[in-house]
Parts: sequence; C-alpha cells; structure tokens
Amino acid sequence: MKFKLLVVAGLILSITSFANVAVESEFVVQDIKIEGLQRVALGAALTYLPVKIGDEMNSFRISQLIRSLYSSTHFESIQILRDGGVLLVRVKERPTISSIIFDGNDDIKDEQLQESLDGSNIKIGEPLDKTVLTSIENGLKDFYYSIGKYNADVTAIITPLPRNRVDVKMLFEEGDAAKIQQINIVGNSKFSDKLLLDQVELKFDTPWWDFMSETRYQKQKLSGDMETITSYYKDRGYLRFNIDSTQVSMTPEKSGIYISLNVEEGELYTISDVELIGDLLGHEDYIKLVLPLTKGELYNQAEVTYTEEFISKYLGRFGYAYPTVTTIPDINEEDKTVKLVLSVDPGKRIYVRRINFVGNAGTSDEVLRQSVTQMEGSWLSNATLESSKNSLSRLTYMEKVDFETIRLPAEDDKVDVNFKVKEQPSGSFNAGIGYGDRTKLSLQAGIQQDNFLGTGKRIAFNVSTVSYQKSVQLSYTDPYFTIDGISLGGSISYSEFDGSSANLIQYNSKQYSVGGTIGYPIDEFNRINFGLTYSSVELFQNTPYVQTTRFNNQFVDPDDLDAAIKYDSFLASVAWLRSTLNRGVFPTAGSSQRASFSITTPNSDVNYFKTEIDAKWYFPLSRNQRWSFLTRFKAGYGNGYGEVNGIDQILPFTQHFTAGGSDTLRGFENNTVGPRGLQVTHKTILDGPNGPIYSDPSNDIITISNRSLGGNVMALGGVELIVPTPFVEADFDNSVRSSLFVDVGNVWDTEFDYKKYKSLTIDKRYNTDDLLDYSDPTLYRASYGVSVQWLSPMGPMVFSFSRALKEREGDDIKFFSFNIGQTF
Repeated sequence: MKFKLLVVAGLILSITSFANVAVESEFVVQDIKIEGLQRVALGAALTYLPVKIGDEMNSFRISQLIRSLYSSTHFESIQILRDGGVLLVRVKERPTISSIIFDGNDDIKDEQLQESLDGSNIKIGEPLDKTVLTSIENGLKDFYYSIGKYNADVTAIITPLPRNRVDVKMLFEEGDAAKIQQINIVGNSKFSDKLLLDQVELKFDTPWWDFMSETRYQKQKLSGDMETITSYYKDRGYLRFNIDSTQVSMTPEKSGIYISLNVEEGELYTISDVELIGDLLGHEDYIKLVLPLTKGELYNQAEVTYTEEFISKYLGRFGYAYPTVTTIPDINEEDKTVKLVLSVDPGKRIYVRRINFVGNAGTSDEVLRQSVTQMEGSWLSNATLESSKNSLSRLTYMEKVDFETIRLPAEDDKVDVNFKVKEQPSGSFNAGIGYGDRTKLSLQAGIQQDNFLGTGKRIAFNVSTVSYQKSVQLSYTDPYFTIDGISLGGSISYSEFDGSSANLIQYNSKQYSVGGTIGYPIDEFNRINFGLTYSSVELFQNTPYVQTTRFNNQFVDPDDLDAAIKYDSFLASVAWLRSTLNRGVFPTAGSSQRASFSITTPNSDVNYFKTEIDAKWYFPLSRNQRWSFLTRFKAGYGNGYGEVNGIDQILPFTQHFTAGGSDTLRGFENNTVGPRGLQVTHKTILDGPNGPIYSDPSNDIITISNRSLGGNVMALGGVELIVPTPFVEADFDNSVRSSLFVDVGNVWDTEFDYKKYKSLTIDKRYNTDDLLDYSDPTLYRASYGVSVQWLSPMGPMVFSFSRALKEREGDDIKFFSFNIGQTF
C-alpha cells in the first residue's frame, strides 16, 4: 500500500509539474527520445507510449504516458521533459534478478518459498519490484507469527551487480516457537476441563515421553480446537453452546503462551419434530425412511450436517449436482425443544458437456475414457463420478486420480468434468535376489509392460535364467477388446525345469504351451474370465518316490524304463474376479477376491481339476489411510477324475501346490513348505536265479527327501499392518510402503496315506513324528517380518526381512530377500 501511495504521489507531482508548463505553452510533439534504456529495447519501450509524433501534449496526455510506462513493470523511475518540440522521456529500469537464495528457513521449504515468489513474479531473469518484495517479507512474518514464532524475522537483502542486475537473498531468523504454558476453560460445568482438553490438538504440560503432542502455539490449530469443543457440545444436545471470547497472552520474552476460553454451555435441547419442505423430486418417502434425525432424541449437530450432506449427495445421483439444503431450527425455549425444518431446493439438473483428462503424458485419453462410467451429454451424477475415479485408480499405471467439475458461465445447467491423473511406471523389469540358509544366493529376471505405448494393453516378454528354470514367455492382453469392456488375451511359452534346484523333488521337465483367454464384465466390480490352454509336457530324470510312482506308471514304456514321460493336455478354466480396491498398486482400502476352477478336457492324456481362491481385505485405521490393516487368505484343492487306460486319475505331481517364498510364506525359501518325497529301500537277502530276493516288506527302510513334493491341498493366510514409512513424507505413500507381517499356512497331500508307512524303519535322520507331520492337517508353518516396497521406474521393488516361527526338520529358512518387479 505504501508503494502505491508513493507512485500516486509521484504521478501527481510529475503531472502537476508538467501541467504548469503545459498550461503556459502546450506543444505539438515533433520528436520523441527515450533515455536510460539498458535491457528494454527501444521498440518495446515505444509500444508503451500512448503518444506519437504529431500529437498535441497536455496534462491529460502526460498522466496517460506515465501510467502506461509504470504498468509495463520495467521501470523504477520516470521523468518527462520537453526540449522545444522534442518529448524527452528519461527512465531508470528496474534491476534484473540474477539469483534468489534462501538462508535459515527450516519450517518452509525452498520449493514452497519459490512458488510463492513465482506467484508475485519474483523470478530469475525478471525485473525486481522492491515493493512486492517488501509485501512478501511481511507476509512471511505473519506466517511465522501464526505458528507461534513471535521472534522470527525475514529480511530481503539486495546486492547490486554489474549491468543493472541484483542478487536477492531471503534471510530467515526463525527462532523458537512459543510453547503453551496453560489452557484454561472458563464457564464449563457439564464437562470437565480434562475431558474437553483431551478432544483438542493443542496441549500443555505434557510428559517428556509424549513427543507426539503439539505444545507449540498455532493460531490455525487454536481455531480448529475451538470448533472441536463447539462440536463436542452441540453433538450432545447443547444447541445454544457458544465460546464468548478468547484471550491469548504472551510472556514478556515471547516464549510462552497462556490461552483462556470463556464458554456459555446453555441447556440440553430435544428434537420435537423433523419436517421436510421444498422440492424433493418425488423421493420424500425414501429420504424420510433413512434420515438419522429422530423425534424425541437429543439434538446432534453432526447428524444434522450428515443429513444435509446425505440429501445433497442423494439428489446428486439424479443430476442435481448443486442442491441447497438448509436446516432451519425452530427453538422452543419453554420446553427446551427444537423443531428441525429441512428446506430443500434441488436447483437445475446439470448435464456434462465435456470430460477432459489432465496429467496423462503417457496414456491416451481413449484408454482412460474406457474406465469412466460418467458419459458426456448425460446428467451429472456424483455416484458415477466417484465410480469413475475408483475405476481409474485401480489401473496399475495410475498413482493418483482426482476430479473437479467446472461450471460454464454462459450455461448454468452444464459443466465440464476434469479428471486430473498422476501416472506411475507401468512397466517392470522383473529381477530378484534371495538368500536362504541352505540355497544361499538366487537370481531371476524378466520384463513386463501393463500400459504398452499408452494403449492400456498388457504385454510381457519374460526370459528367465533362474538356477532351477530356463523359460521364455510372450503374453498379450487387451482389456478393452470391445467397447463393452470384453477383454482378449493370449500367451505362448517354453520352459525347461530342474526340480532339484527349485527345492522340489528330483525331476526335470520340458514344456511348451499356447493358450487364450476372454473376459466379460458383469458390473463395475465383478468380472468373469474364460480360458483354454494346450500344454505338452516331457518328464525325465525322474527320481522314484512312492508318491510319484502311481502317476508315472501310467506312462512308463515297459520296453524302455528310462524313456521320458510325455503327455498332452487341454486345460479349460473359468475365473471370477471382484475388486473394490481404492488403488491398483499399494491399496489401503477395499477388497479383492479371485476364485477359479480349471479342468482338463476328457480327451487329454491326464484328467484332473484344480480350484483356487485368493482374497485380500484392507481396513484403514486412520482417516488419511497411512495406517491400514490387511488380512489375506489363499486356498486351493486339486485332484484327478475318471480313468485313463483303466487307471484312476490323480493330480499330477507337477501340478501340486507349493508354498514358501515372497508370494506365499515369507520366512521360508521358495517351494520348501509341504510334504516331502518318500523313497522305499528294500533289504536284499540274496541273489536268486531270477533276480534279487528281498526280505519281508516290514523290514523296508524309508528315506524322507529334504525337498518338497507339494500337495493337492493348500491353505495360506496372513495379517499385515501397513505403517508410514520412516523418513518418507506422506506425498510418497503411493510409491513407498512399509509393513509388519505375519504369514501362516501349509500344504498337504490328502491322497497319500503316510500312516501306512509308520511301522517301517525310518532313516536315522528322521523319526516317525516327522513322517506323520506331513499328513497332519492341523500342523502349520508361520513366519513374521518387515517388508518395505518401493515403486521404482523399473517396477515394484521389495525388501523383506523375515523369520520362521514354526519349522520342521528339512525346512529351508529364509531371513532376507530382495526383489525387483515383485507382483502385488
């Protein structure tokens, strides 16, 4: 304001001075000269002059000229002179900002300060307006005062440089915030001081260990605490409650604050009646049915507010996006009752003119529109907008989604909807490093893209050279093959597998497969997928275990017992998927379920089926959802059906469920949990003419493999506490996640009778109880640990530290793992 007055004064003086001359002798401009230009070009300066050669100069023209030059923001001072018929304009340019430095600021980040300066056009390369800089100084001081730092000072130091340039240094002396010495509430009798002070954020006289308490005085928080106390009373029937006055006093050295709140509690009020008036669009009966306000109950301000919001949102579902709902209290002071009259004006039905997307640098608008259920040209529905936001958020390549409605000034019944999205890496370079007690270091790698070239299509080309498997796989999925959301996908793969290196029983295999899937949406949350896959499997170097012999015998060539086992199959599958998660990656609320059933067709060489269910539930524990509780459950069952060549079918051991590792039971090495393979060694008495003669089978020796066989039944579960990542700000919660977990579960084989072998001699490394462990469904494995996940440009990365709680002989325990591209 001071600067404006000076400018006005300068204008008045200049105009008055020139006017005195002009009165005596007005003149016609024969030439124009501008002196003092350095950075501003002459041509640019002339464009600001509302005067040209041949014009007649007078006091009005002089005032116009000065105002125009000052409005350009290039000049610090201006003089208007006359030399005969020549108009001479003498200027002094504002200096150009060469650099901006912040020093001493801890409470305000450099980025925030620069953003504030940018808004006032204080930028490097721009002319410096010293008056604006003074205004910013005062504004920053006011900010520090509002957070209780009354000794804070902000000084702008301007250092001149050659060629009319300056350095700007903002020097901060923040000092210490004044602490609250005491908070007094005066006039309360219904609720104690302690009860009321427990509701507010500002605290005083807290114990040393309560470092989370806010004892610094902050003006904004005091206002919020006053609202909290007011709401506490009004939510409990004290309709007339009021905070009459507030006194904030300071100690002489400005280090301590005393706060006093003078309150008037009033009396309790009961609701005598609830009446709806206005246009409810024919929904009166439904709204009355669900209203929380009830005659005879104590007045509750929170329920009144909720009722207003509910009616507004409910009408918003039908296109009335801007209704006005006003509660008019009719208070009867005699009997201390209040009649609540809800006046409803739905306003005009609002239609959507255009839907726009902002922030999608890599994803095309067409892909995003496929997830939006709000249509252009239809009426605006807040329920549909929220549904569209949730659908977009569940895309794995979206980190954050918000929307806003923009009313059109010329058409009061139309809006534009802007969806603001923030993308995250949609591709992943899958790599993993693991360490086990016995397997030591393990490696793996692959690549996947969930949003190929911004089309929303998923393509993966995985090449794996893990110690136990060499594989190559190409897969493709178009989630919106049709406009109705029907998806189509396919895959082709080849792999060579070494069971001994995968912690499984000894067998090697080669397999190639080709398949396709098609999916149909049921509604916003549910989907059904159908698939058919052809596979050709070759097994060789198969160590004979009791459990696998039954399956192998149906394929063994009696003329060549060492020949590889080969079989083909056609696997048909159906899966139901449901998701209400709030995000595709790192969700904090909602749930997801997947149930599937697959079965080989009767013309396959093996006949079996498998059914699986995988479910997760997220429960937010805090309003900002930085704390959340996750519980999960995964189960599966498989078996054979029918006969092939007169042999009852069982589930091929290559299709057994396995557990252990980052996707199932953390704390155990991959595939190490579950039944072990049994080998029977027969005692030889002597060599007969037709081969060896064995002793009685009761003398056989049982050897238990250290490697897992897997089983046809699996049950896994776990709980996880998602916590804020230490030293990481809340803005990065969508990219970094930390959690504490407990995993539990096991794998069993219900088709093999372990008790049958209990009477046999067990290899000295094991005992009978170990043998029975693998058939007892009450046994389980459990682990606990800490997991940190980070969404890097290469894809998700996982650091996991875990330890087994319940283990058995032969279990391989893992205490650390690191993965890039971990599937969530």
